[in-house]
Order: sequence, then structure tokens, then C-alpha cells
Amino acid sequence: MKIKLFLSGLMLLALSVMTISCGKDDEPLPEPVAAFTPSKTTATVGEAITFTNESTNATTYTWSFGDGTTSTEEAPSKTFAAAGTFKVTLVAKGAGGSNSKDQDITVVVGTQIYFIDTSDEAIKKFSISNPTEVSTFLDVTGAAGVGLAFDATNNKVYFSDFNATEDGKVWRLNADGTGLTNIVSSLYDVYGIALNVAGGKVYMTDDADVNDVGHIYQTNLDGTGKVAVVTQDGAGFRAVALDLTNNKMYYYEVNDENLWMANLDGTNPQIAVAGVYGYAILVDAANSKIYFDDQNSGDGELKSASLTGTNVTTVDATASRIYGIAKNGDKLYWSARDNGEIYQASLSGTGKVTLKTGLSSPRGIFVKE
Repeated sequence: MKIKLFLSGLMLLALSVMTISCGKDDEPLPEPVAAFTPSKTTATVGEAITFTNESTNATTYTWSFGDGTTSTEEAPSKTFAAAGTFKVTLVAKGAGGSNSKDQDITVVVGTQIYFIDTSDEAIKKFSISNPTEVSTFLDVTGAAGVGLAFDATNNKVYFSDFNATEDGKVWRLNADGTGLTNIVSSLYDVYGIALNVAGGKVYMTDDADVNDVGHIYQTNLDGTGKVAVVTQDGAGFRAVALDLTNNKMYYYEVNDENLWMANLDGTNPQIAVAGVYGYAILVDAANSKIYFDDQNSGDGELKSASLTGTNVTTVDATASRIYGIAKNGDKLYWSARDNGEIYQASLSGTGKVTLKTGLSSPRGIFVKE
């Protein structure tokens, strides 16, 4: 009897162990849940986005960024090389299986710099957030110059063409690169261009012609109605810039080496800064300043002055001819022809950064949002 009871107890114990064991084997493993948060859902081309991984019950991760690239890092950082909307997918895997999450990321071009490279005979552009990627906006073979301007209201680009002396031209096209049109011809040796969009006018500088007379011409935005607002014997005019707040025009004459100012119609001309010459002028009316390059100082310096030409200050000892100066917000941008570079700095010249180097001959520039 004792033996039977003993065997019965053993059987009950074994059955209990088997029941408990089977219960543990059948308990489901926790399923992973994929989750992440991007540092931003809208970014510019070349701007880094970090992805914070918030997944649970996972040990491996696979990211697909929607542009053909992937990562197996737990929390990667990503930059997109082109604009568009990209679906970022995270697949999280663990002992309990796999799970995925999608998130759309919008990438925009952002602020761009356009510049005309006379040696390469092309207008080119790059994003300030990703200056390594330079693309050609327009092939200007046989029509290269130095002046470049942008009409943001009507989305038009203007550039000068001094390829043929005595038949200089001004061209206009749409901001998407279409509709190239020669709007002004028969200029002697055209250099700078400035726009008064609200007034419907284009200004352009001309070198001394066969009669040894230099001009600054004004036309309508479509190139019609050409009139000389400034005429000066022996003058080699280069840059022109407009102060539309105070209705003033600034221009460079390089033979007598003076920076002039006048009314927009050319009346009341007077020397603003004497004994300087260069190729670029920028008006910053909001801060009551002009910026200009001075080729008589060092090997070529970027300078600033008041709107009346006083308080001349060196902004940067660039050591190059400067054909383009632009401003966007609290930043200043300028090209250096001899250095083959384009720079960015604060309005006082501090924090200078070389955005682009190794260029052939960068001349006029503008900033486009």
C-alpha cells in the first residue's frame, strides 16, 4: 500500500512539473514596438536630421530613408542631398517578432547663392546649407559677363554680357531657367546691373566707348526705353547699386578712381568716397551703410561706409578683386575672383566662412530664398 501511495505521489509530482514547464514554454514573448522622433520634419538640403529611437522590446534596427540609403544604427543622423518628400521607415526586430513605423520628411532647397563664373561661361548655384553641391543654372557660352541680379517679385534673372566689345548685352530669363531673352544690345562694354523692380527699371554700367564717353543706362524691366542717366567723358563705369529707400544711386568709376552717388535719375552727382576703385557695391539702407571693394587698399579689400561715404572701415582683407556682394538677413556674402572663392560673414566681417573654393572666376552674385 505504501509503495502504491509513493508511486502515485511521484506521478502527481511529475505531472505538476510537466504542467508548470509547459505553461512557461507557451508564454508569449513581448512584441517589439517601433517608434522614433526626428529632430525636424522639414529641413533644407544638406541639413542634418537626427532620429531618436524610442522603440521597445527590440534589439536590431533597420532604417530606410526613402532616397535609396539605409542604416542599421540605433539612432542615426541623416542629410538629404536633394529636395522632396521622403518616407523614412524604421523596422525594429526582437525575440517577439518585428514592427515598423513610417514618417514623412520634407526637404527643401533653402537659401541659395547664384553666381556667374566668367571663365566657365556659366551661371551656377549652390545651397548655403550644402555648398559642396554646385549645379549649373545656365550655360552662357559666348555670352559671359560679370553683372548678375534677381527680381524676386517677377522671378526673373538678369545678367550682363561683355563678350563682344561694342555690342554688350543684357539678358533676362525666368527663375526656372526658361525664356532666355536678349533685352538690351549695343552697349559698349557692360559690367554691373541693378534693379528697381518697384519702379520698373534696370540700371547698367558701360565702359568708355569709341568716343571716350562712359554711360550708366536705365531701361524698363523688359529692356525698352533705354536712356543714359549718367554720361561722363573718359569714364570707365563698373559697379552700380541702388538705395531705393533714399532714392539714390551709387556707382564706381575706375579711371579717376572714385565711388560716386547721385539721384536715381542721375542728377546731383557727387563723389561719395574718393581715391578708391573696384567692381562691386552693395547698399544696406536698413543699416545706413554701403559695402564696396577697394582695389587701392592692400591687394583688394572689402570695405563699408555710411550712406554719405564717411566712416570708411575695412570689413575684410580679402586680397582679391570682388565682383559680387550680397546680403541676406544678418549675413554678408561676397565673391573673390582671384581667389576663386565665395565667403560668408557677419555684417561687420566677423565669423568669416569660406563657403566655396576652387572656382574658376566667380563674379556677380545674388542670394535667392
